[in-house]
Amino acid sequence: RDDLNPSVSEDDAIEMLAQHIITKPVFDAMFEEYSFAETNSIAGALDKVLNAIHAKSLEGERETLERFYSSVKRRAAGLKTVEAKQKVIVQLYDKFFRTAFPAMTQKLGIVYTPVEVVDFIIHSVNDVLKSEFDQTLGSRGVHILDPFTGTGTFITRLLQSGLIKPEELEHKYKHEIHANEIVLLAYYIAAINIEAVYHEIAKENTGGVDVPYTPFDGIVLTDTFQLYEQEKDMIADLLPDNSERRTAQKERDIRVIVGNPPYSVGQSSDNDNASNVDYPELKRSVQNTYVKYSTGNPRSLYDSYILALRWASNRIQEKGDDRGIVAFVSSAGWVDSNAADGLRKCLLDEFSSLYIFHLRGNARTAGEQRRKEKGNVFGEGTRTPIAISILVRNPDAAEQGKILFHDIGDYLDQKEKLAIVRSFKSLAGISEKKGWRIITPDEHNDWLNQVDRTFEKYWSIGDKKDKQASTVFDNYSRGIATNRDAWAFNSSPNSVAVNMLKLANNYNAMIDSSQEDKTQKPDAFMNNDATQMCWSWVLREKFRKGVRAEYNADRIIPAMYRPFSKQNLYYDGFLNENRYLFPKLFPTGREQNRIITMKGVGGGGDFNAYMTNAVYCLQPNHGTQCFPLKLYEPASAEDGLFASGETGYTERDGISDAGQKHFQDAYPSEQISKEDLFYYIYGLLHSPDYSERFENNLSKELPRIPAVKTAADFWAFSKAGRALGDLHVNYETVEPYPVVIKEGSL
Repeated sequence: RDDLNPSVSEDDAIEMLAQHIITKPVFDAMFEEYSFAETNSIAGALDKVLNAIHAKSLEGERETLERFYSSVKRRAAGLKTVEAKQKVIVQLYDKFFRTAFPAMTQKLGIVYTPVEVVDFIIHSVNDVLKSEFDQTLGSRGVHILDPFTGTGTFITRLLQSGLIKPEELEHKYKHEIHANEIVLLAYYIAAINIEAVYHEIAKENTGGVDVPYTPFDGIVLTDTFQLYEQEKDMIADLLPDNSERRTAQKERDIRVIVGNPPYSVGQSSDNDNASNVDYPELKRSVQNTYVKYSTGNPRSLYDSYILALRWASNRIQEKGDDRGIVAFVSSAGWVDSNAADGLRKCLLDEFSSLYIFHLRGNARTAGEQRRKEKGNVFGEGTRTPIAISILVRNPDAAEQGKILFHDIGDYLDQKEKLAIVRSFKSLAGISEKKGWRIITPDEHNDWLNQVDRTFEKYWSIGDKKDKQASTVFDNYSRGIATNRDAWAFNSSPNSVAVNMLKLANNYNAMIDSSQEDKTQKPDAFMNNDATQMCWSWVLREKFRKGVRAEYNADRIIPAMYRPFSKQNLYYDGFLNENRYLFPKLFPTGREQNRIITMKGVGGGGDFNAYMTNAVYCLQPNHGTQCFPLKLYEPASAEDGLFASGETGYTERDGISDAGQKHFQDAYPSEQISKEDLFYYIYGLLHSPDYSERFENNLSKELPRIPAVKTAADFWAFSKAGRALGDLHVNYETVEPYPVVIKEGSL
């Protein structure tokens, strides 16, 4: 726990030992000429543990892997170069991680880096060191750290790059190259890869004379983020060498940080029990910088790769003369996302030059934009857009906060993108092609897709942050988040009933068990079998408090799961993760109401609007926001005759009085009802002129609603919006469009 982080559990320790047992024979086959198992401190320590628990009793488990080991030996027999062995072993373990340890892969965001990208970063860093600091990667005193080394690709490619002179190599290898890795298997691969490459290069430098095997003492088995959460390290009895390396690394003046940070923002399902580790000090640093200046939802600013940016920025400022380089390949989400405006401001304040090479590849787009994004340099390893960032901190630079941006281009597949990266070789290659675009941020800290300022003069459709803002709607809600769609939604109401009754009964049975046995914490009684239970954060918290679930068949209602895809939903405040303000739009789910739905702020894809008369799911539009024709409040005694029918709710308009007056004042000779305005908005939101002109604005904030020039235009939009709304709401019953289907000759 001291070497990695306090969250390491008994299961994690068992998993680590399993990795060790499986790994050793593979290394024996692939690198039989090196004495890795004898010289690596972690391998030696784990051998002692296995000996202590009678490793021979594990021989039966090993026998089941003999076919696997035999295939590795056969493949290794034909591999003569270190590069070939590296490639095979990285492929082997990349597949191994995803198959054998999927939860670990999800939690840590394990994605390995193409060598073209690695080489570009290494050569770019060397170019910047020369131009800004009159140094190179081989210069004495330039300490280099890969804090998330994975299988050691950055360090091995550094050694093989030729950027470190033969006379510099030994000192650099022994004293000034550092690497951290949290996953044992990856740590093993990294250590032996780095050692094997160094041994081969050292042998070449001596004219083919064999040299003594030199372990790489710069690698540490540790959680980089956790390493800096505590000021003083304990020296672990089991891993004293590793603990001493951790302490020594923290004292170094790290000048260069390179790598591929983990991408994970958390688990995809609460049943996986693979949530990210908490780092209170690092998150406090994010809060005091990136979050402090952000105007968007800050949740994404705690993504692992954002934490890595914050950590690296802090680290190069900690020791020495407050200068250095951070060079990462990471998600490019921060470059243009609404939530990352504070991050962009801080990077501008903290670095003198920022070189951003945008590699695109965003698979979470659609239509023409998806075709433009096309391939990802990581292949199927991630669906997020990717960017290479070379961030330079030089207090002596003539210009501070200079942004140089290069977009790799549209319609390129993975191979084409990697070929372009390879052809540039480094950021100097982009400079030679005059490919850098100088970016001047606007006052909102936007670098790309800067907005049309005329948008700001229109009334916002809604605003939850500024209570004094003039808005067209009085209130609105996000779409409903069940966090268990496979259980709570179904085209068959009977299936919903069966699923949710099962879930409620299983949940209550676990509550009973936890209350009968008070010797264990409630978490010990949580069954994570996804066929029996579907956990979520809120439901776990309710379980820990001993709150029972109550199933009620009357809560199954018709609901819209996706546009034009009506299903049945279990609509319940307990077993839905969050209904937000939907009980004000549809208290029971059976009210006669209409809502205009649209994508939330920061959601991917093009802007679109959709009208429905049913409860609506959160996901179709990336955090869907829903604006109602009517709002409902529980009726009080004084409401009397104004209560809505037998439901016990008071009905009022969703459009605000101020919103109606604003548009009435724009057309004083007209009589404009709130319903007229509701459909005017729907018509306007479908106008190509509106969505194209304000495309960038609509990607960063909710719509603002202009009053068109003439009353005739207002009524044209209102009439069209009403007709379109009727078609969308009544799509199942409208008269079909008359078409003639002609049979072909096939």
